[in-house]
Amino acid sequence: MRIAVIGAGALGGTFATLLSVAGHDVTVTARGAGLHAIRERGIRLEGGFGMATAHPTALERLAETPELALVCTKAQDAEAAIRDNATVLDGAAVIVIQNGLDGVDTARRLLPGSECFGALSIVAANYTEPGLVTVTTAAPTYLGRGRGPADAATRRWQAVLAAAVPCAAIDDFVGSQWTKLVVNMLNALPAITGLSVQAVVAHPGLRRVMTLSMREAVRVGMRRGIRFGAMQALGHRRLRAFSLLPAWAGQLLPLMMRARMGAVPNLGSTLQSVTRGQRTEVDFLNGAVVREAVAAGVDAPVNRMLTALVHEVEGRGAFLDPVEVLERFSRSR
Repeated sequence: MRIAVIGAGALGGTFATLLSVAGHDVTVTARGAGLHAIRERGIRLEGGFGMATAHPTALERLAETPELALVCTKAQDAEAAIRDNATVLDGAAVIVIQNGLDGVDTARRLLPGSECFGALSIVAANYTEPGLVTVTTAAPTYLGRGRGPADAATRRWQAVLAAAVPCAAIDDFVGSQWTKLVVNMLNALPAITGLSVQAVVAHPGLRRVMTLSMREAVRVGMRRGIRFGAMQALGHRRLRAFSLLPAWAGQLLPLMMRARMGAVPNLGSTLQSVTRGQRTEVDFLNGAVVREAVAAGVDAPVNRMLTALVHEVEGRGAFLDPVEVLERFSRSR
């Protein structure tokens, strides 16, 4: 099958390699050093899914319409990437593999002739260097669309992906997007401090702030009428109970997530963007919670502060000491 992967970073590189190994004709879009490395040496994958090397066709933008396209850019880059390739993408089946809440709607708006799906990937991977991806946590990807049950088209594309990488079709994709948004509350504090996710969770003060941001996200989702989808041992009943717990008890949630990651440092996608000097997707993660809170008529002070601190680190090019981070939260009360 002719498959295009738009964005050959950590997730895009992972999917492109595994789909190539599974026998598909894969084309990736990339730029700069990444494009040069893929053309020169291919994409090398190591870590959780084993060692593999693929040599997909690498282009700055697509030249022909694929049967299936995976949009694997960061959330903030999705609209521009889809627009750049819209002429050949429109009419293909499109799967947006992305954090945040907006990706599928963006694709549907820009590609009216395409069937658009969303995928939530729990894979943790580091873009180690151009052309090299290290998978730190091998985990499933969940495919769906809308609020209803998984339809026949969803199951068809799930079967294609599942032959290369663990993938399941899910009902009520929107509810699962919110569950993934709660999981993505792991990202901001590593980007602010420069610490791995595991190190942040191990720090009592930072773990408490992370717990508060997760609890806030769940409470906002409930105010927006969301029924959280089941994913990675999380679901509506468990998250609803978590939202009612005091912070000291709720810290079991990030501790449980850390246990699933293993020992290899998980840098998180937002920290990886900071270290490469790129704009982060925090406005589509913690910032999304803030926007949804406004729409629900409530406040989200923890996620508002985390969003501001990530932007501060982006601007100054230096991480904040955990002590200073905790002092900032203390002063904001």
